Order: sequence, then C-alpha cells, then structure tokens
Amino acid sequence: MILDCAIIGGGPAGLTAGLYTTRGGLENVTMFEKGMPGGQITSSSEIENYPGVTGEITGMDLMMPWPAQCQKFGLKHEMVEVTRISKDGDTFRIHRADGTIDEAHSVIIGTGSRPRHIGFAGEDEFFGRGVSTCATCDGFFYKGKEVVVIGGGDTALEEALYLSKICSKVYLIHRREEFRSAPNTVDRVKKTENIELVLNSVPDEVYGDNMGVTGIRVKNNDGSLRDIEVPGVFTFVGNDINNQTLMQEDGNFLCDMNEQGQVIVDISMKTSVVGLYATGDMRVEAPKQVVSAAGDGAVAALQVISFVDELLN
Repeated sequence: MILDCAIIGGGPAGLTAGLYTTRGGLENVTMFEKGMPGGQITSSSEIENYPGVTGEITGMDLMMPWPAQCQKFGLKHEMVEVTRISKDGDTFRIHRADGTIDEAHSVIIGTGSRPRHIGFAGEDEFFGRGVSTCATCDGFFYKGKEVVVIGGGDTALEEALYLSKICSKVYLIHRREEFRSAPNTVDRVKKTENIELVLNSVPDEVYGDNMGVTGIRVKNNDGSLRDIEVPGVFTFVGNDINNQTLMQEDGNFLCDMNEQGQVIVDISMKTSVVGLYATGDMRVEAPKQVVSAAGDGAVAALQVISFVDELLN
C-alpha cells in the first residue's frame, strides 16, 4: 500500500505535519523517526519563548504531549532509520536501513541540522548548562550579566549584537584579526560599547561547577592564557544540515540545495521536486526556532493535503 504522505523526522516540524495531515483527512500517514520524537529542543533545560507556555518548562516537557496528540488523529510512527529518499515516476521510495522500502505519494522532510561544535574542553560537558548555540533561545537567562560569544561570521556577530541589548557585556572571541562578516555588521559591532573584541584568540576550556558555567579560559596566538569569568558561552561556528537522506546513488541530491546544503523551498515549503516538501532547520532562511519549525510543518501539511487530493481524485 502506498502512503498518502511519508514524514521524515520527528521534531516540531514533522510532528506538526503529522497532526495537520491526519486531522486534515489523510488516512495513511507515517512518520519515520529513528529515535524518540521531539527533536533537538528536548535537550533544552528551560523554555520561555514558546507562545502560550508560561512558567518553568524543559524542552522535554514541552514536546512530551505532541506525539500523543498526533497519534490521536491516526499518525503512525515507525522507529526506524531512513537512509535515502528517491523518486520513481510519481512515487517516492523511502529506503530503510534494513533494506526494505516504503512507497508514498508525497514526502515532508524535516531532519533538521546540528550545531557545529568547536571541540574545546568542557564544551560538551556544559552544553545546555551555560554553553549554548542559540542566543534567541537562551540569551534572556543572562539578562544584565556578562557572556562570551565565539565566532567570526555573520551569525556570530549578529548574535553578539542581539546579546549586547540584553547582557551587561559581551566578549566576542575570534581566532583571526579580521571578520568574515558583512562590513556594516562589523562596523556596528565595533561601535557597540559593551562588546569587547578578543581577537587572535581561541577557546581553551570552559569550566564551572554543578550549577553550570562559571568561566572560560582563552588562549591567545602568542600562547598566553586569559580567564574570563562569565556564566554563559555562545558558540556560532556554523551548522551541519542533516540532508543525507536526500543524497542519491549517483552522488547528487534529490532536490535543489544551496551552497550550505540547505534545501531550497518557496513560501509553501515546496522543493524543486513535485510532492516533496522541506521544513524546519534544514530549509533555507530557517529561523531555527520551535515555533517556526511547527509553522513550516503546518504549511507543508496543508499543501500535501491539496496535492494528494488532486493526485488521487
């Protein structure tokens, strides 16, 4: 039996797509997620910026009810790894890790991205306890405090500017003298009084206690070390897009990508391949917020309902 829709990925985008497709009338929808549904947000220790959610809540607590809500309307969850998505004529083929294949009339993919880690001591140990990759998510927790930002690209500088409006001081650590960011962004950073540039330097070790980060040790190019006492460290050195399932046997991707490996979509989440929709952090211009990913899933699902209805009737 051919699925009406195969959803690849069980984060906020995939779960919302599952909710909208099934509640919208599609009877044969399966979400493929090799682990427990919820996505990256489940590792967050506190969520304050999801609409309608008040009080202290963890990412795990936020996502806990989502699968049950979706399954109430008929969404099926296959806890298997999908290695590849291909298309044969009008039918998509979902290749499982065990070699079996499912077929579908449409596909919504939302496999997300993962922040690129730098690799300094303590980075993994204190991730979520003072080390963050999202200023929009976690910046407010450091209101009126000093923080460190690591990176030299557009994202790092823009996030440093964002944090400078919340925090008392921002130390911007970059391994070179010059930045890779847009000149006007660099000018804004240099003119912001509470941003201190720590150039020609790399993070050596972030340290802390049971409560979280208390500081970071920085190594300068001349070999000297500097300790900066801060409760928060933000790293922005890029993201790796989880687009492997779109790679074909010939080495090309199933749909159009940009140079960063992000899936190119229009405002309806449509890709260059008819019937294939990309959502969440893996698409171009993704805000990388739970509420945005959920919105993507809803938009893609509404498109799929119309697409499948037109295809089969």
